[in-house]
Amino acid sequence: MLEEVVATRYVTPLREGGSLPGIVEADDLGTYVMKFTGAGQGRKTLVAEVICGQLGRRIGLRVPDLVQMQLDPVIGLAEPDQEVQELLKGSGGLNLGMDFLPGSLGFDALAYQVDPREAGRVVWFDALINNVDRSWRNPNMLIWHGDLWLIDHGATMIWHHNWPGAQASAAKPYNASDHALAPFAPDIAAAAAELAPLVTEELLTEVAADVPDEWLVDEPGFDSTDQLRRAYVEALLPRAATIHERISLDAPTAAKPSQAPGWLAERLAPRRDHENSDESSRP
Repeated sequence: MLEEVVATRYVTPLREGGSLPGIVEADDLGTYVMKFTGAGQGRKTLVAEVICGQLGRRIGLRVPDLVQMQLDPVIGLAEPDQEVQELLKGSGGLNLGMDFLPGSLGFDALAYQVDPREAGRVVWFDALINNVDRSWRNPNMLIWHGDLWLIDHGATMIWHHNWPGAQASAAKPYNASDHALAPFAPDIAAAAAELAPLVTEELLTEVAADVPDEWLVDEPGFDSTDQLRRAYVEALLPRAATIHERISLDAPTAAKPSQAPGWLAERLAPRRDHENSDESSRP
């Protein structure tokens, strides 16, 4: 189970993401990026953050520590932004905290080199969890103390937005052509040989158990939170064994229809519009 802390001070919002996460200090004297249950994407993004973040850490990838974070909305009374105030008021209780990496820089493929082994490990992992939000448009990776760290896994396991079609969705291939690490010749075969054996039923059961019950209750089609946790295991376990055979790495595209769910596609649209405007203005 994730450690539980209490938020003691709301520092500032992070406006890069559509969910408007915030930097928050806690009673363990740590500083975290808090992701809120009251955000428009809903609690399933927090479920995805926990399962995929914990899974990544357990198989040896660099993902910041996660905690359960209790929030009393009163800590944000001095925040002048009305949108932030409403988000805090709608998120009282249990939220998710991700360890803040001070001084980290956003990954830039033009500024940093990644060796094929590490690139392959990240691409394989993203294929396993069907991450549609680690493209060259939005890498969701940080460089901290010279190492590559993975963040923001809310837009993964898209099948859990439609459980009746989950098995069919989880069996689909993964197009990594636009992945942020595609230019670094990712060694998918080596990654699969190394990481797939680690993704066992026992491990998946353990990481699913880290999700708080209150983020899983009342899911249509499931009689209990344990049954829902089992559904995550059953979706990921067979995918781990064979997804390396269904990863495609073709030439990256300048623009293509989004594979993301509606809320994420809306978040990415302004970024793509800006990029298209920049391209059209070039001679």
